[in-house]
Amino acid sequence: MDEHEAAQGDSPVVDATAKSMTILRSLKTDGPATLTDLASRLGYSKSTVHRHLATLQREGYVAETDGEYRVGLLFLDYGIHAREESDLFRTARERVDDLSDRLDENVWLMVEENGHGVFIYQGAGKSPVRTFTREGYRAHLHTFAAGKVVLAHMDEERREQVLDRHGLPDQAPESITDREELAAELVDIRDRGVGFNRQESIRGINAVAAPVLDVDGRPLGSISVAGPASRLKGQYLEAELPELLLGVTNEIEVNLSYG
Repeated sequence: MDEHEAAQGDSPVVDATAKSMTILRSLKTDGPATLTDLASRLGYSKSTVHRHLATLQREGYVAETDGEYRVGLLFLDYGIHAREESDLFRTARERVDDLSDRLDENVWLMVEENGHGVFIYQGAGKSPVRTFTREGYRAHLHTFAAGKVVLAHMDEERREQVLDRHGLPDQAPESITDREELAAELVDIRDRGVGFNRQESIRGINAVAAPVLDVDGRPLGSISVAGPASRLKGQYLEAELPELLLGVTNEIEVNLSYG
């Protein structure tokens, strides 16, 4: 399941809540819509959609302008609150900015939630490269370097649960879609301490990532550096960036443990 799929979760579920989430997801992924267009888009009756929209609007989760409904900005407040609650974010933010300014590359802080990777902060430096990845973006863990290093340090039972639930869909031609191939790469990640993404999520973009671990070796999140494959390659990708990342993540781990 990814961010474009209907939220189904584990039973028992509340059908009315799931329907409201489907409406919100449609407004997010497909854009603002009138009541009629939204009902047609989802195959629901207009009366059903109207009831859900009226409730969501009353509570602040949907806004309406000139007959069109859109996702409300209340979600921004929730997202900022959720991020500010993270010890990792508060501890790592300055180091992410420092590294991004030093490299002039995109540097990302990612955490795992419900089996997906969530990019919670970006240091953009002076890099002109922009992709669909953004703060708040949810991704399949196996398609990003930041996600693979988290998978590599999960306990085996948890990792298998994540892979069983979400599978290995391809996001780009180079995405890993074979379970055995991924398992071999995760072993290499644990040995090297870093993981790589060679155009596996976005064509033309390479990345390297290192995990942030707690005192028991469990992943709290990860930090990655991403940029054009024409620039992130060779010794720079394989040795220089990993050394920098491992230094940064070690510092964050120490600050989290003793700060």
